[in-house]
Amino acid sequence: LYRKHFGKNNVILSDIRKPADNVFYSGPFIYADILDYKNLREIVVNNRITWLFHYSALLSAVGEANVPLARAVNITGLHNVLDIAAEHNLRLFVPSTIGAFGPTSPRDPTPDLCIQRPRTIYGVSKVHAELMGEYYHYRYGLDFRCLRYPGIISADSQPGGGTTDYAVQIFHDAIKTGKFQCNLKPDTRLPMMYIDDCLKATLEVMEAPAEALSMRTYNISAMSFTPEELAQEVQKHVPELQVTYNVDKVRQAIADSWPMNFDDRNARRDWGWKHDYDLPELVTTMFSFLGSDSRIAQAN
Repeated sequence: LYRKHFGKNNVILSDIRKPADNVFYSGPFIYADILDYKNLREIVVNNRITWLFHYSALLSAVGEANVPLARAVNITGLHNVLDIAAEHNLRLFVPSTIGAFGPTSPRDPTPDLCIQRPRTIYGVSKVHAELMGEYYHYRYGLDFRCLRYPGIISADSQPGGGTTDYAVQIFHDAIKTGKFQCNLKPDTRLPMMYIDDCLKATLEVMEAPAEALSMRTYNISAMSFTPEELAQEVQKHVPELQVTYNVDKVRQAIADSWPMNFDDRNARRDWGWKHDYDLPELVTTMFSFLGSDSRIAQAN
């Protein structure tokens, strides 16, 4: 999306893993380790970077399994990026999450400003990022921008260890085996969003004039649903899908401490945010992507 928007040579992708062919050949790609401060500075200077999108993180359930690594990547990595962005006058985007709230936060709906006492290292690191970004904005004039993402659903990436990943897994399992085992209770309501809306929101908040922004971190929302509601919608496309529930205590405890609905009125008012995908459109779109892949595989 950004390459289409800004020109492919103006967007440099990076990772610590070898990229797939379609990524490697689509424009500039470099190795960048978020914990290597010197190398990050070099990249910014050598390429005259002006905007930085900081997506490196260990997600909720994975972070709980490896707290020291989550602390290093999610907190030390953030500090490296904040210092480099302030030094070189970058516009910095850091995503936050529904995980930045905790059991004492209002859950239905959750406003932009309220008590945040998350119970995961992932959530704690994201609250830290929101506050540090705001501090750097007021202390050093850093143009820091942040969106609290709900659960993000995408056809072209595999589940990555997040608590909301069941909502991606169900599509893969429906197509491959016709059986899906959900690790959350059937009535666990969480805010969700299709990837296209997520990317659109990110681009819009980055392009919004600074004077339009009344805050540095915004909730963004599209839909909220439970595993049961999602399964019913999926079964309209795959009627034979069998859904069972085997609740993972760690993920369920995390989900029970998170918002059920996001109040994103400030984003809608300040920079005109509006989503395109509700639950039926989401499910149809996911099947049109994944279904065509699987039909080709079956034919082969």
